[in-house]
Amino acid sequence: MNSHPIGFMDSGLGGLTVVKEAMKKLPHENMVFLGDEARLPYGEKTAKQVQTFAKQIAKFQIKKGIKILVIACNTATAQALPMLKRELNIPVIGVIEPGSEMAIRTTKNNQVGVIATNGTVKNGAYLRAIKKDDPNINLYSLGCPEFVQMVEHGHYSSNDDQKKVSKDLKPIHKTHIDTLIMGCTHFPIMQNLIQKAVGKHIKLVDPGIAITDVIVDVLSDYNLAVDPNNQPHRVFYTTGDVNNFDRIASDWLKMPIHAQHVNVKELEALTK
Repeated sequence: MNSHPIGFMDSGLGGLTVVKEAMKKLPHENMVFLGDEARLPYGEKTAKQVQTFAKQIAKFQIKKGIKILVIACNTATAQALPMLKRELNIPVIGVIEPGSEMAIRTTKNNQVGVIATNGTVKNGAYLRAIKKDDPNINLYSLGCPEFVQMVEHGHYSSNDDQKKVSKDLKPIHKTHIDTLIMGCTHFPIMQNLIQKAVGKHIKLVDPGIAITDVIVDVLSDYNLAVDPNNQPHRVFYTTGDVNNFDRIASDWLKMPIHAQHVNVKELEALTK
């Protein structure tokens, strides 16, 4: 299976932040990405809906021959990771534990914040992960659901975008956190806006960077790494608008992206 691709799934474009880091550290690996833009935001869906969507995308990816599945979505990790680990016979990795561990290593005063979708905040997955590893850390959580749609529509660089982000992150200033987890894979795309809004004294944690280290470890542990002479093949799928996906993905990954469209009905048929 060494030459088989690594599969990445997300509710939309955010998972590309994980793909970008993976491409840096694993430049020879083949990759398949699917962004389920037609059904986002996952953060406003029920746990059962998210689990169904995740199962459908996993089955789609398995048909593409993936050797590892990376859930490059915090909401899907929170709601569906245990289920997919039980049901799939390949390694499945989520973003929450690696992000939590990185935050624990980063904080100096044991005051950590996380911004995420409402679904991730309500699930409490970051709180459980952090308290499991270090009960002394206090976690402040803030739902920022509108950030997802901002990124999906390309609103992550203008002055008006900065005003919106700064307004939504105002509650952060009332806390004493020194570390902030960007608990949605969409958020690193607007990292500059977030950093300016919270101030330079707060360290931002990108779980996409942390999860890449886990992918490297899993490839080694399962002897799944591709031959270093491999010419990588990367395929991108979206259930949403292909042109919008290509525009933002090309801008973020700094390379031409030509995604293929997947009809939601095709995914739904996989679980019937």
